[in-house]
Amino acid sequence: MIIGPNSVVTIHYSVQDKDNNTIDSTFDDEPVVAMLGSGYLIPGLDDALQGKQSGDTFSVTIEPQEGYGERYDELTQAVPKSMFEGMEIEVGMQFRATTDEGDQVVVIIGIEDEEVIVDANHPLSGITLNFDVEVIEVREATAAEVAHGHVHGEGGCGHDH
Repeated sequence: MIIGPNSVVTIHYSVQDKDNNTIDSTFDDEPVVAMLGSGYLIPGLDDALQGKQSGDTFSVTIEPQEGYGERYDELTQAVPKSMFEGMEIEVGMQFRATTDEGDQVVVIIGIEDEEVIVDANHPLSGITLNFDVEVIEVREATAAEVAHGHVHGEGGCGHDH
């Protein structure tokens, strides 16, 4: 079957940055199962899978605008250290913050005197990604999967809609 809209794909992938540092890989673990067009995969990978089929292997370079987006300086800010009172904080910790745009994950990128520098950009934003992909299986999404917008495992999706 040729991959198209609403195809459910099972893939292995490895992703590297421009310096060939491996960011993530599924080749030594379980493959990823996703429905194209559902937003589960980044747009560039979703697009690159279109027209492929089981057994295909390919490499694709995905620019930030088709990956995790550009970086925005305004999403980095200093907040008072007192907001973390009673907590042991360190660079790299992630927190869910409530903002005017809703809940957002922020990462501590610096601690200076009485301020904590947090970044709400996705950690992979602004990075060109190089994917090596192996298509393991392709099938048509069920009507329920299309209606719910995600892949169901054996026995359903495990939650109510």
